[in-house]
Amino acid sequence: MNSATVRNLLVRGMLAGLAAGVLALVVAYFLGEPNVDSAIGFEESHAPAHEHEVELVSRSLQSTAGLATGVLVYGVAFGGIAALAYCFALGRVGRFGPRATALLLSGAALIAVYVVPFLKYPANPPAVGDHDTIAKRTILFFLMMLLGVLLAIAAVIAGKRLAPRLGTWYATVVAVLGFVALIGLAYAFLPAVNEVPADFPATLLWRFRLSTLALQITLWTGFGLVFGEMAERLLDPRPAKAPARAAVTVPQ
Repeated sequence: MNSATVRNLLVRGMLAGLAAGVLALVVAYFLGEPNVDSAIGFEESHAPAHEHEVELVSRSLQSTAGLATGVLVYGVAFGGIAALAYCFALGRVGRFGPRATALLLSGAALIAVYVVPFLKYPANPPAVGDHDTIAKRTILFFLMMLLGVLLAIAAVIAGKRLAPRLGTWYATVVAVLGFVALIGLAYAFLPAVNEVPADFPATLLWRFRLSTLALQITLWTGFGLVFGEMAERLLDPRPAKAPARAAVTVPQ
């Protein structure tokens, strides 16, 4: 793959990430923001009167322009990174076309980048979590994300090397089981974090976490579909159809 093709795929990946970010923004606004408002209300109702802080940025701005900026920048950034990973993966993970490879890559990214760390360190709404442990919790989350990505890459490499001896099906099963086993060991050895207040509504916590998961599923599914279509048209363009010739009437 030459540099021009890589550059074109990178641009398309960022555009697909932007389009997927718009879809994720809709999910975040209509599913996530109501739960954030409820959590903020819970936090304010349990805070002493003298501890109420002055907002540097209004809540309305946070839930509109701030939310849009964060989600769209996230989509563009991860779209570009995923496009570069796609350039490396295309043709190396199996005999899949450009569109199918994009969907496989998106699914793998969703699992490795978000689902794996989410199951160990799920997202928490406002009022949940100790301010003094923010740095520790952030490090643990990104460590789990890094492990997920590295182990996913190792699983793909192991599956490719085992395929000649075991066949594609059994090699894939062994690679997936190995990935799950190693992730399980990481879950067992990394410290747990449980800072949910005893009186915090369980339903609100559950809805908030589901909304964050829905956002990520929307983002990566949208990216896979949009980028897959763009990559298909770039790498496997369909030949233009020749115009049909007008019928010639032969005089009798």
